[in-house]
Amino acid sequence: MNMVQCCRKPMLAGVSARPEGENVMHQHALTRRSALATLAAMAAAPSIAFAQPGGAFPSRPIRIVSPYPPGGGTDTTARLLSGPLSRLLARPVVVENRPGASGSIGAGEVARAAPDGHTLLIDALVHVINPSLLRGLPFDYTNGFAPISQVTRLPQIMIASPALPATTLAEFIAYARANQGKLAFGSSGNATGQHLAAAMFLRASGLTDIEHVPYRGGSAAMQGVLTGDVAFAIATVNTAAGLVREGKLRAYATASESRVPSLPDVPTFAEAGVQGVVLDEWNGIFAPAGTPGAIVQQLHEALTHALADETVRARMEGIGTEPLGTAPAAFAAFLARERAILGKLIREADIKADA
Repeated sequence: MNMVQCCRKPMLAGVSARPEGENVMHQHALTRRSALATLAAMAAAPSIAFAQPGGAFPSRPIRIVSPYPPGGGTDTTARLLSGPLSRLLARPVVVENRPGASGSIGAGEVARAAPDGHTLLIDALVHVINPSLLRGLPFDYTNGFAPISQVTRLPQIMIASPALPATTLAEFIAYARANQGKLAFGSSGNATGQHLAAAMFLRASGLTDIEHVPYRGGSAAMQGVLTGDVAFAIATVNTAAGLVREGKLRAYATASESRVPSLPDVPTFAEAGVQGVVLDEWNGIFAPAGTPGAIVQQLHEALTHALADETVRARMEGIGTEPLGTAPAAFAAFLARERAILGKLIREADIKADA
């Protein structure tokens, strides 16, 4: 039986507890700590220019393609970085929105661009989800890009109404088991990061017969929790933290390998006794495959300095994102792990893109 179906009234069934990802969490934690240490060192270092003399890269303005509409988190991150990058690279860095088809239109444009570092992609979690959901794409998400850096992460948390009798994650699991077939969970949409994190939790905790209600966006899903239409949802910490602190929502666990500073009393899923539920939203920068390694490294170094900019860091903190700046090899390894974990989840949960 399928765990999560693609219609509005699906049921979860046939799942079992499957702890996984402990090594991945440890490796990712080390990578994240290394990236944060690098950013701290960059912030203390003097500013350097990354443009090369003699007509070498960059030789003209750089485009960062955002494959989503203006105003969203990915677009905001790109525009925050464009100013410092323009100064560091001594060339204009412009952000262009190419939304559509779950981000694949803009991604495809970059995959087909000349591999010279002048056309870049800023992408998000869907970069590793789309290969398992979309068929017949005219480009290859896995091999069509040169990863430059994971620039941010945005943690997710499990939220519920304080009206529920369960006050901890363990109590919620017991409550759900006692009310099989009566509960629903909300998400910001089918096959989104919030949906997949909830599916991870349900599989890891062995819960069955919980209906998935895909809303149109995270705010609508939170409203469903507040009104009691759904028992729980996964939400990004920036959208839910304020309501949690006000006592209007209850947070059971964080779907990250570590606690988040804005909600230090909320345990991770692992700390709360459920292993293998780690799924952050994130943004990363890519170049087309075949971009010379020297240019990739040059762009990475510029990005780490841009992320260390005090204004950029303050603005990112204000929207709930954590600046990273991981190295190209570390980012490539992260993408491979996420693609494998989420591809397996999508297949086993029978999650579809067309709900």
